[in-house]
Amino acid sequence: MAAATLALLAWRVSAPLPLAALCWAAVFGVVLAFVDVAVHRLPDRLTLPAAGGTAVLLGLSAAVDGEPRRYVVALASALGLAAFYLILALIAPAGMGLGDVKLALCVGLAAGWFGWPATVMAAMAGFLLAGFYAVALLVTGKVGRKDHIPHGPFMLLGALVAVTLAAV
Repeated sequence: MAAATLALLAWRVSAPLPLAALCWAAVFGVVLAFVDVAVHRLPDRLTLPAAGGTAVLLGLSAAVDGEPRRYVVALASALGLAAFYLILALIAPAGMGLGDVKLALCVGLAAGWFGWPATVMAAMAGFLLAGFYAVALLVTGKVGRKDHIPHGPFMLLGALVAVTLAAV
């Protein structure tokens, strides 16, 4: 999974520092997806370094390439997406956890580097993919209406879709 994700990013992103930032996020993301599926948790010891490393590498890219506006949009996207997930977690704590809120920082940074539309696309794709998956599980009888599915993998997959489509 990691190799395929990294290859996809390398195919779509040519600038070295943004590619390094996205690869950093992707490696953590693959681990986080598997952890979330296994134990329905997104641990701080993975979500926070994922977001922190992505922020540092994108900040370095903005400084080296003279694109501070792009970095500001990425930071604002991260904070905006995390705030959105925090609201969802407060409204429905059984459906969304604080791990998803912290993961939204990394997702927002990665997608936000490519602009607000990519961030919105990442969030929408994550919810759509999770919804399709949930419907498929319900139809096949593998889960009931009260069962929970992890949302982290779909957040990450949504971000990968958005970045892949938005990257030049």
